Amino acid sequence: MSDTIRVLAVGDIVGRPGRHAAVRLIPRLRREHDIDMVVANGENASGGFGLTGAGARELFSAGVDVITSGNHIWDQREVLPSLDELPILRPMNYPAGTPGRGWLVHDLGAKGSVAVGNVQGLVFMPSIESPFRTVDAYLEAVKDVPVRLLDLHAEATSEKMAMGHYVDGRVSLLWGTHTHVPTADARVLPNGTAYVSDLGMVGPRDSVIGMEPEGSLARLLTGIPQRFKVAGGVVTFNSVVVTISGTSGRAESIERVDHVVDPSPSA
Repeated sequence: MSDTIRVLAVGDIVGRPGRHAAVRLIPRLRREHDIDMVVANGENASGGFGLTGAGARELFSAGVDVITSGNHIWDQREVLPSLDELPILRPMNYPAGTPGRGWLVHDLGAKGSVAVGNVQGLVFMPSIESPFRTVDAYLEAVKDVPVRLLDLHAEATSEKMAMGHYVDGRVSLLWGTHTHVPTADARVLPNGTAYVSDLGMVGPRDSVIGMEPEGSLARLLTGIPQRFKVAGGVVTFNSVVVTISGTSGRAESIERVDHVVDPSPSA
């Protein structure tokens, strides 16, 4: 049996178009890339803001093993009980007593276990605990699990890059989420951590980060708050596939896997 573990990390899933694209594509990608585990960011999966229990179960039925999130996980209050019942993570650096959990260990059976953590950045984001100090506590808690993953939900690429250097050699894979825009810097860092500044999204391509452009343009032109709506049309699917040694936890490779999904019934 191969020692390697293959992980598919999927960018922020946006609304119903994103969920439907994930349902269509993830089972196929699991087969084509011999995937052992799928992690997807779902904080925008229900209505473009937040996540519901029903939306989470739809993603789990498509083959997602763990859902990570970020600052929008609180937008759908009905998800709160699911944070304790389902493998859904919220950023671990929220204060003690906040509902949910920031990391878990996923059992892969004969291939062992994989630790998955979720942390939120501070630059241009709500002020919470230091993600760097909180990650240290996470890594101490899972020190006996060789394969460790981390979703850094953050705005600034500089903060994400700094975290990459901070955890290089201590996590197997660090990916960024939140901006919904894929970056072209996927690589294995010098000490064995696979890294990408932002996965991108699974959401409508002809949009402003998944939303209809009109709302964003009106807000930018007038300064007046707007009600944003999830856009329609062709969906972009952004992800990476990472191969990791199950023994050492070192990443062997990382590659972008990006697709365009036509939502029309004839596609």
